[in-house]
Amino acid sequence: MRIALDAMGGDHAPGEIVKGAIEAAEELDLQILLVGRPDAIEPLLAEASASARSRLDIVAASEVIAMDESPATALRKKKDASIVVATRLVKEGRAQALVSAGSTGAQMAASLLGLGRISGIDRPAIATILPTLEGGKLLLDVGANSEAKPRNLLQFAHMGSIYAEKVMGIANPRVALLNIGEEETKGNELVLGAYGMLREAPLRFIGNVEGRDLFFGRADVIVCDGFVGNVVLKFGEGMVSALKTMIKDELKNSRMAQVGAFLATPALRGMGKRLDYAEYGGAPLLGVNGVSIICHGSSKAKAIKNALRVARQGVQQNFIAAIQEHIPGKVEPVC
Repeated sequence: MRIALDAMGGDHAPGEIVKGAIEAAEELDLQILLVGRPDAIEPLLAEASASARSRLDIVAASEVIAMDESPATALRKKKDASIVVATRLVKEGRAQALVSAGSTGAQMAASLLGLGRISGIDRPAIATILPTLEGGKLLLDVGANSEAKPRNLLQFAHMGSIYAEKVMGIANPRVALLNIGEEETKGNELVLGAYGMLREAPLRFIGNVEGRDLFFGRADVIVCDGFVGNVVLKFGEGMVSALKTMIKDELKNSRMAQVGAFLATPALRGMGKRLDYAEYGGAPLLGVNGVSIICHGSSKAKAIKNALRVARQGVQQNFIAAIQEHIPGKVEPVC
C-alpha cells in the first residue's frame, strides 16, 4: 500500500513530518511517498534505518501553500504545491491515500477538485475522534461547513455511521444530534429539520445529546454543523491544555501533592495518553472520492505516524466503497 504524505505541510514541516514517516515505515506495512522539496527532505532521511529507507520515496514538489493563503487562489497559482501533487498521486492511482498537516482549506479544496465528491454527497465533512469514558467516538462536521442544511446533517450521519463501523470497529453505531436539549422540540431550524430526517433514516438514531454528554460516550457518532463542531473541538483542546497547566501549578504548591502525583504517575500517564490528540492521528475528510486524512497543524512525529496508520485502516476497510454503495439509496432528496 502506498500513501502520499505532504512533507511540507504543518507547523513543524518537514522535520517532524519526515520523522513521523520514518517511524511509520519502521512499524507499519506501508510504502510512503514523501511529497515536497527533495533538498529539504533527503538530509532528514539519514536517520532512517535501511529497512525504513526502502519504504520511503521522495516525489518532488517545488511549492508550498501557507496556512494564511487563500486556498482557492493558491491552488490556481501553485500547480506544483505539495498538497496538489500529493492529491494528484491519489487521483492517478499511484497512492491509495493522502495525509497532510498543512492548510486544511487547501487540502479540502485539493481533495474536492482532484478527487471529486462521492455521488449522492452534497458536501464533505471533517470527522474527528473524541476521547470519552467509553473510548473514542466520532464527531462531525468539525470545520468543513460553517453553514449546513438538514439534508447535509443526514448525509454526515450516514457517512459517520459507516466510518465508525468500518474503520473504528463499532458495530451498529449509535447516532445522535448535538443540540441544546434532549427534547426533539428544542433547537434551531437546522436541528429541528435534521431530527425528523434522522428519525426516519435507516440508522440507529438515539435522538439529541447535549454538550455535557459528549465525553461520557452516550453516542458513537455525533452530528452537527461545522461551526458548532469546530467550537466544540477547540473548546475541548483548550480545556485539556488548561487542566494540564492547573494540575502542574497545584503540584508546585504542595509537597504532599507531589508525593501523591509520583505514586499516581502510571495513572496520570494513561490519562494523558487518552487525551492526547496525537494518539488518534488525523481526521478523515468524509464525502470525497478518496482517503484524505487531515492532521492538526501542530502535529509532530507521533501524530503523523498515527495519521498514516488511520489512512492505512481506511484503505484496508474500504470505507469509500461502503459510502458509495449505501449513500445514494439511503439519502433521498428531501430538502
